[in-house]
Amino acid sequence: MTAPLLDVRDLHVSFEIRRDGDMPWTKRRELKALNGVNLTLNAGETLGIVGESGCGKSTLARALIQMVPASGKVLWQGQTDLLALTPRQMLAYRSQVQMVFQDPLASLNPRMPVGAIIAEPLRTHHPDLSQTQIKQRVQEMMERVGLLSNQINRYPHEFSGGQCQRIGIARALIVGPKLLICDEPVSALDVSIQAQVINLLAELQRDLGLAMIFIAHDLSVVKHISDRVMVLYLGRTMELAAAQALFAHAAHPYTKALLSAVPIPDPAKERAKQMIPLEGDLPSPMSPPSGCVFRTRCAIAQDRCTSEVPALLGTAHQVACHLVNTATLEHVE
Repeated sequence: MTAPLLDVRDLHVSFEIRRDGDMPWTKRRELKALNGVNLTLNAGETLGIVGESGCGKSTLARALIQMVPASGKVLWQGQTDLLALTPRQMLAYRSQVQMVFQDPLASLNPRMPVGAIIAEPLRTHHPDLSQTQIKQRVQEMMERVGLLSNQINRYPHEFSGGQCQRIGIARALIVGPKLLICDEPVSALDVSIQAQVINLLAELQRDLGLAMIFIAHDLSVVKHISDRVMVLYLGRTMELAAAQALFAHAAHPYTKALLSAVPIPDPAKERAKQMIPLEGDLPSPMSPPSGCVFRTRCAIAQDRCTSEVPALLGTAHQVACHLVNTATLEHVE
């Protein structure tokens, strides 16, 4: 059996927090951003990750490529633990795992022309290429993502937000990665531009055989582009299933609440749908609730939820809830 491209096991990320006025001997508080996340990703597959702001989506993306310190295992093709590599050893894998960031303009160096920005990974990972070869590859990639090759000497401020995101995508793909991590790549763009960038990513994934982790707030976008979807809440996985199964038969109360907030383009259906409001604010990750972290906002929470952390159970459709029978979900189409 072929090993998955990425196999994440028991991933934890914590940050020490100090308040203004704390003395050197003051005990530092711990913020648990991720608490035992597990996931697998196969070659050519797209995993969507959703959840409210502060649930750990971006932290998860950064932990996978050592941008934040983490514990656990991140196995690449079933063999290499990326978290155990030194920075020098990790360099060899950075061409295989690339990232597209949320703010397209902020992720580009304003003092460099776009040709140099896109070429930078090539110069790092393929120093044997000549200047002519690099320029040719950059121009080909620009045209591949919908930019004009004669714009190679322009600067980021001369492009629109959507064009800047295309530059970021070109920079990520120029070294031929196997995995592309997209951290809310369309949230800063206009709705019409969002659709263009999403369609571009889907087309590039099909043509290049990429695996993709796609992080977003917009569940309709995630449904459109993802094969499977993971729902995060306060650093824990609440539900993980195939996209169609999750959107049609969501089981966790948190997932149901998120889906109820997705607008339906049919006015009659929009008025008729049942909203599931989330009571209160997201608890602080520095003092998460005991037991099930979602219990303080859950309308069906019971005494058991206060003391026991629910395990993520199931195979094809996984749910972390004491009140859900995961066995009944495995055969639901």
